[in-house]
Amino acid sequence: MTTTPLKGNWQPTACILCECNCGIVVEVEGRSLARIRGDKDHPASQGYTCNKALRLDHYQNNRGRLTSPMRRRPDGSYEEIDWDTAISEIAAGFRRIADTHGGDKIFYYGGGGQGNHLGGAYSGAFLKALGSYYRSNALAQEKTGEHWVDAHLYGGHTRGEFEHAEVSVFVGKNPWMSQSFPRARVVLNEIAKDPSRSMIVIDPVITDTAKMADFHMRVRPGTDAWCLAAMAAVLVQEDLCDETFLAAHVNGADAVREVLREVPVAEFARRCGVSEDLLRAAVRRIAAAESVSVFEDLGIQQSPNSTVCSYLNKLLWILTGNFAKRGAQHLHSTFAPLFRAGGVGRTPVTGAPVIGGLVPSNVVPQEILTDHPDRFRAMVVESSNPAHSLADSAACREAFSALELLVVVDVAMTETARLAHYVLPAATQFEKAEATFFNLEFPHNTFHLRHRLFEPLEGTLPEPEIWARLTRALGVVDDAELAPLRAAARDGLAAYSAAFLTALGANPGLNNVLPYVLYETLGPALPEGLAGAAALWGLAQKTAMAYPEAVRRAGHADGNALFEAILNHRSGVTFTVHEYPDDFDLITHDDRRIALEMPDMLGEVRALTAEREALTSAEFPIVLSAGERRAYTANDILRDPGWRKRDTDGALRISVEDAAALNLRTGDRARITTAAGSAEAGVEVSEAMLPGHASLPNGFGLDYLDADGTTRVPGVAPNSLTSSDWRDAYAGTPWHKHVPARIENVSSAVGG
Repeated sequence: MTTTPLKGNWQPTACILCECNCGIVVEVEGRSLARIRGDKDHPASQGYTCNKALRLDHYQNNRGRLTSPMRRRPDGSYEEIDWDTAISEIAAGFRRIADTHGGDKIFYYGGGGQGNHLGGAYSGAFLKALGSYYRSNALAQEKTGEHWVDAHLYGGHTRGEFEHAEVSVFVGKNPWMSQSFPRARVVLNEIAKDPSRSMIVIDPVITDTAKMADFHMRVRPGTDAWCLAAMAAVLVQEDLCDETFLAAHVNGADAVREVLREVPVAEFARRCGVSEDLLRAAVRRIAAAESVSVFEDLGIQQSPNSTVCSYLNKLLWILTGNFAKRGAQHLHSTFAPLFRAGGVGRTPVTGAPVIGGLVPSNVVPQEILTDHPDRFRAMVVESSNPAHSLADSAACREAFSALELLVVVDVAMTETARLAHYVLPAATQFEKAEATFFNLEFPHNTFHLRHRLFEPLEGTLPEPEIWARLTRALGVVDDAELAPLRAAARDGLAAYSAAFLTALGANPGLNNVLPYVLYETLGPALPEGLAGAAALWGLAQKTAMAYPEAVRRAGHADGNALFEAILNHRSGVTFTVHEYPDDFDLITHDDRRIALEMPDMLGEVRALTAEREALTSAEFPIVLSAGERRAYTANDILRDPGWRKRDTDGALRISVEDAAALNLRTGDRARITTAAGSAEAGVEVSEAMLPGHASLPNGFGLDYLDADGTTRVPGVAPNSLTSSDWRDAYAGTPWHKHVPARIENVSSAVGG
């Protein structure tokens, strides 16, 4: 790989505001990110970035940075303490709970926000040493239903190759704003300008992406399942399936056809509010295409019927054979798993499904606020803010306050940190080695280890060091046992590999604290500032064993060569290069065939024919989407709103029709009331919204210190209005995008 030389204080790193983690280069002045642009040498983003990355100094130099461990006093205030005191007291507190109640009563939430995953890799050693098992993170609010479906169908995650797709389908997805695949806006523009390609959008809102679409299927909120079932049914009823592909690569297609033949397409089109002619035309375009890629996102994953929607949208590309070819849908390599392997477990109190090792976020308060003997009694929150980001913030605050021990690791005093017994100040993502495990592309997949741009702020520590100190305090590893590995690390990776295998053979128990062992032994031998990358050595070995040919095609002879490339390529590295037939080898079923029949999901499709009681009511007649992504919204790490150039208070968007009925105009104030709470917001009247549908943006309701040191809270915290009880029956994912609400006019900007 050729790297463009950087002059002056320009340094390569990455954006941390969405899963793409686009490569950027920044000009450093003192401790500031003075100027930012896309990194042309990044193998995935290739110089692309959106406007949000340009505002990252608002994260790096947030006035609310923590610079000392904090301990809560009995009166609820906090006092600064030194690191040694914090580590010893926290380790002792968790040990006491594990010894008294069992380590499984210690719950872990987080593992890193966008692009902040290395800390989560090291937390496992500490938690396993205590016997802690249950965990959750933001994925449990979004992706567990899709993961459950994927695991049944083929065993892995798929991603569309939109760059080359003849037809791109976006379901509840607005990639112009939410990005999520490399160079999203460039690719969308290329699709829109090419008359031989088509874009299909299924979304109730006229989004930026929908405006570019050839087919915008503007479903009524919450009716995506009827739309998708009708589309899949058209494929079967009009004999548009790829029978050759199904016969060669799919099991269970007959059972699926049997159900879809009975779907009343015209009736389902009426129920979802989409013209039957438009629906059939879109399906015929999919069937006629040489390649089709499909992307589902939060618009359906946080709405009613989310898991069945995940199943149905995958039928569109499986039934048409759009797999293992250019421009279609693909399985892909992974550098580190985002989900645990295994079946569906259950939570100890509510019996909620634990999919991919993740407790559904919506049940967390219920797993704490009970006298059940197996309730969670202690919690670690790392680089996350569940008191703000989970449904029903009030219930979360009550639950977290009831814990015997709550420890938060973060860069700022978040809403969750204010409920903690101890708060440990972390270095920012630009003050330590850091990486993301959102490695989702095919045929070329990339990994980017970001080197630190600054020394950690005085008083803060990188998460790997925090976890190492906590694990050390438990005394679970005899330090003398690590001496041979430390010595071998100084002699190079070949010597370390041999010594590592010898050490694990002599003491298999080291596997339980493997990240800690790597950090303590290999970490000191790595270049300055890269000790936190030690865990990547083990992942590089696993990757080379899992995909040997693809790793070699990417230019890496073995796991050690891959690890060295990761350390040395400051703009990221391609770690696997697959060929299209490899898709079939990535199916985890023994016969390497897609298992299409899912009885539970087919039962749900049959049940769609029955009339269902509306989720809205006379009391709450409007569907509120709580947490819409907009041009000037981002995740919770951007607490200071100074980066926003418009919509600075996060307007409530309502339709023209609803505005007329409520006597509201843009700039007026409205009260939004749900079963969970009430809030006020400014109004934006928008033709993009359907009657009976309103939206609030994500990223608001966070407090910050302004230039005068005054605490301010712009906009509405969306989860002050959502409910823990409204969730998917299969995955427990929340219905943030479908909250029954009432809107009332409380003031007018002009006149009465």
